[in-house]
Amino acid sequence: MNFCSQCGQNVRFAIPEGDDRPRYLCDACGTIHYQNPRIVAGTLPVSGSKVLLCRRAIAPRKGYWTLPAGFMENAETTVEAAARETREEAHAEVEIHDLYTLINLPHIDQVFMIFRADLAGGFSAGPESLEVALFEEHEVPWDELAFPTIERTLHHYFNDRVGEHYPLHISDITPEDRERYFGSA
Repeated sequence: MNFCSQCGQNVRFAIPEGDDRPRYLCDACGTIHYQNPRIVAGTLPVSGSKVLLCRRAIAPRKGYWTLPAGFMENAETTVEAAARETREEAHAEVEIHDLYTLINLPHIDQVFMIFRADLAGGFSAGPESLEVALFEEHEVPWDELAFPTIERTLHHYFNDRVGEHYPLHISDITPEDRERYFGSA
């Protein structure tokens, strides 16, 4: 950030008095520009014994499989964001249940939230998906999943499905986890 969004003057990066971390500060108008994590909301759509995955048509990880999810917009709830992303990416309507995975990614300033959901009809590829398909557990393209959050969520689901008990799973993904998943690039 170079300029204040309030008054247009130059900003500096420093720790405000009484704070514990650097922020962008505008000395002209006194605005402190707080930057907060972005929330990624989505669903784990299920139809019978199959899960719905989308092959990404956009970067990052174009061509890899993911659950329908994306950045939450202002003025919507996390459930609304998850349902909207599912409609946009898979042209699918879902009956949303409870929050299933909450994964913190502090190194990229994101919080990933996936809700369990039942597929409530048909589906087709939206503009951000090359294709969408239903997969049994043994059919999931594990080596072609887009993100560690997707792999972790799917592993939780298939493990929990055995006992038909779906608790909330809260975890973190660190840069070391990403390196193990993607390799050092």
